[in-house]
Amino acid sequence: QVQLVESGGGLAQPGGSLRLSCAASGFTVSSSDMSWARQAPGKGLEWVSGILSDGRKTYYVDSVKGRFTISRDNAKNTVYLQMDSLKPEDAALYSCTKGWGTGGSDWGQGTRVTVSS
Repeated sequence: QVQLVESGGGLAQPGGSLRLSCAASGFTVSSSDMSWARQAPGKGLEWVSGILSDGRKTYYVDSVKGRFTISRDNAKNTVYLQMDSLKPEDAALYSCTKGWGTGGSDWGQGTRVTVSS
């Protein structure tokens, strides 16, 4: 049974940082493409970042390039999203998913990020 549990969200000031974690069970992240997506209030789901199973390729939506970094700890079976230089427009519910993009069927419950001074 695939399970994804996100954590690390919270309140950050503009310019601040947060690190989101996605702890996986029921499969190994080292053998799966993994992605992060977000949904802000009143907006659609947006694919934010992805990492291929072999780690050779990553994806970032233009609005977060140079500020966010996706990574993976195979020993902990966990995927991370390091978010630096946060902006108010980064505020959203962030969820991780198994797969490349947002078309997969396995999702966590999400962790909320608020960016405000």
